[in-house]
Amino acid sequence: MKFKLLFISLALTTALCSYTAAAAVRHYTADHDNSTWQVVKTTRLQCQLNHEVPYYGAAVFNVYASKNKNLTFNLDMVVRPDNYAIAGLKAVPPAWRAGAPARDIASMKLLKQFDGELGNSTAWEMLTELEKGYQPTFYYQDWQNSADKIAVGMSSINFKQAYWAFLQCRDELLPYSFEDISFTVMNYQPNSGKLTKSSQQRLDKIAEYLKNDPSIESINIAAYTDSYGGRWNNLDLSRTRAKAIKDYMLSLGVDEAKVYTEGFGEKRFVDSNDNILGRNKNRRLIIQIAKM
Repeated sequence: MKFKLLFISLALTTALCSYTAAAAVRHYTADHDNSTWQVVKTTRLQCQLNHEVPYYGAAVFNVYASKNKNLTFNLDMVVRPDNYAIAGLKAVPPAWRAGAPARDIASMKLLKQFDGELGNSTAWEMLTELEKGYQPTFYYQDWQNSADKIAVGMSSINFKQAYWAFLQCRDELLPYSFEDISFTVMNYQPNSGKLTKSSQQRLDKIAEYLKNDPSIESINIAAYTDSYGGRWNNLDLSRTRAKAIKDYMLSLGVDEAKVYTEGFGEKRFVDSNDNILGRNKNRRLIIQIAKM
């Protein structure tokens, strides 16, 4: 009888310890019924892959137009950290691979009142683990309850189709960013209103960008000439060149109120007018673009 009571007591103690250990970790992960992945694309400037984590926030993968099209990850928390800490990131095997070990991927800084962020290489590794059916999961100490730890996982359910759409979206992004076109110096051919070939290519890039970015606040166009041809003729020529570029911008749908032009003629040389190379530099047009 004593042995039986002792056995029951041990069993209850073990069950209680197991419950306490389980209760010490609060898990946030989408299940089969609510796991959704969504691609958000509005222009050729950004692609976003979103995954809602119920009762926690969202996992967000972002890529922007640029030469390298680097990827970033953002853990969007409804309740942001109250302290500075570190979260561990593991690739957790799916249920059908029970017994397989979790693998460490990286760590993420938790900054007070900021969402968690990770860079290109780690973000790609997370996506490849999801593609294999694993669940990238963050583990950290809860800043609101010192007795609890938090586990935030991304479900691989319904992932692959959205991932493929995201990759296609990324492939269509422009291979340059706003910083690449915000300040541009273009040059003209001698005795002509025609841009040099490289400057025309640059203008085409700017045009393609402007068609995709509604947040442009202003476009300032300033034209200059060399000292050959007469002061007043050159002043008129610079104004004509600036207006021609403005008209081109307007044909793309840019609001006229945002475009400002000025012709300076022979003023403000950047090089000597005594040689061909210097005059080529002086025959220039500068475009400065600002965003809201």
